[in-house]
Parts: sequence; C-alpha cells; structure tokens
Amino acid sequence: MSALSLSPLHFSAEEIAEVVELYASNPEYCCAAGEYDPENLQADRVEADLREEAGTEGCKVLLARDGQGQLVGLVCLLDRHPTDCWPWIGLLMVHGSFHRKGIGGVLTNLIEERFRSEERNGIRLAVLENNPAALTFWSSLGWQEIDRRADRQHGRPCIVMHKQLT
Repeated sequence: MSALSLSPLHFSAEEIAEVVELYASNPEYCCAAGEYDPENLQADRVEADLREEAGTEGCKVLLARDGQGQLVGLVCLLDRHPTDCWPWIGLLMVHGSFHRKGIGGVLTNLIEERFRSEERNGIRLAVLENNPAALTFWSSLGWQEIDRRADRQHGRPCIVMHKQLT
C-alpha cells in the first residue's frame, strides 16, 4: 500500500462528491449512527454537517489519500474536548473497498503521531454501542474503555475509549 497523507477538506464540489461516495461505501456505519440513509445520501446534508464540524473551534476535517491521490478515508479531529480537555478523534472512516487492508491502523498511527508531536500524552474517542466492529477495531489497536455515556450531539449510547501516547 502507498503512503497515506492527510490534508484539510476544502469543500470543493469534487471533494464533496468523493466524501459522499465514501459515506455510501459504509452503509453499516450510516445505519448504526442513524444520521444518514445509505440508500439516499444527500450531498448537501453531508457537506453542511462537515462544514459545521470544521467550523467548531479546534476541529479539523481531514481527507486521507493514498500515493495516487485516491480518497481512502476521512478523519475529524478535535484538539481539546470541552468536557475533559483531551484531544479526540470525532470520526475515522475508511472507504468500504479498503476495509481490512490496514488503512484504519495506518490512519490511527498518523493521528497518534500528530498528537505525540504536539506533546499530548493521550487521546480519546467514542464508539457507538451498536457498532461492535468498531469496538473490536479500536480495542485491537490498544485503546481501552474508560466510560459509557450518551454522545453530546445525538444522545446515542457510546463507549468512551482512551489511548495513552506516552
């Protein structure tokens, strides 16, 4: 696999089309999250949601591309969560055609290194309780469950996970 790079989403029409296709390639996530109908994804809604995310203080929406420039994933990072001050991964989504090929692990390593370089000693995320595949993925990478609570935006039951970076 080629090296991956992360770059900010610039919201061009081409990028939004790629991101909508990325979401469509993950129908299980769309159903678990309950935010999107994977059979009828609305590009304007996906764009509006990502613009809101990108407009949040300390939040970055990043596209993951392989060496040929193909979109392989999307990452939303939050520098400092408002309730616990830890950096968080708000979303890490890999294109469905690249599942189980190591891309999620490579992206996670890039994110962890990014926060290590900023001398952050840990990072957090929340996994939807109704998404056991995601829980298995994060656990396999050394993340540990530290809490269970509803997410702030939609009130969905989540498992909060933490990974020490030092």
